[in-house]
Amino acid sequence: MKNYITFALPKGRIMQDSMELFGQIGVTCPEMAGDSRKLVFENREQGYRFMAVRATDVPTYVEYGCADIGVVGKDTLLEQEKDLYELLDLKFGYCRLVVAAPKALVEQDDPGNWSNIRVATKYPNITEKYFASRGVQVELIKLYGSIELAPLVGLSERIVDLVSTGATLRDNGMVEVETIAEITTRLIVNRASLKTKHRQITKFIDDLGKVIGDTNRISL
Repeated sequence: MKNYITFALPKGRIMQDSMELFGQIGVTCPEMAGDSRKLVFENREQGYRFMAVRATDVPTYVEYGCADIGVVGKDTLLEQEKDLYELLDLKFGYCRLVVAAPKALVEQDDPGNWSNIRVATKYPNITEKYFASRGVQVELIKLYGSIELAPLVGLSERIVDLVSTGATLRDNGMVEVETIAEITTRLIVNRASLKTKHRQITKFIDDLGKVIGDTNRISL
């Protein structure tokens, strides 16, 4: 097992998209085909192991060396600020991290006059830093789901959340106010693994970079 390259992949669509992308460079795992509740899959012939984990846990598994390589959204990396390498933008899973508010509030609001506001979000660290950079004092309310509900019931005036099409905001009478960051899926690597498994990981990164046309990564 020492020579295996271990991946931490988020369960669901990102895992499927990742394996389709990896397949283009010959990295596969037949054991993952079909429905399964297993959490660890192996391709012993190629020397790869794949762990199915929650998206928010991917950076932790990579930082602590349980996985050599991980796939995760840029939003999670910005929020957690783990000690690892972010090497490739995989260029799928595009969305935006935005400030949003009820339409009625936005129509009479001026972001330039914000001084002390209450915001509900899954991303307290990103949110606090964003508003601090603008000199705005913010009261943060951490939620784990249905962020759009907070302004509707008076829990907060505004929210910070991920938006893809914006349909959920519109359905709940909300509009985007500002964009904090554009988000895509990223490939991350454990710092120690990049040294101890340098040849295998470098080849994987180089091959994948050619497929996605990425030339803007840190030097290996």
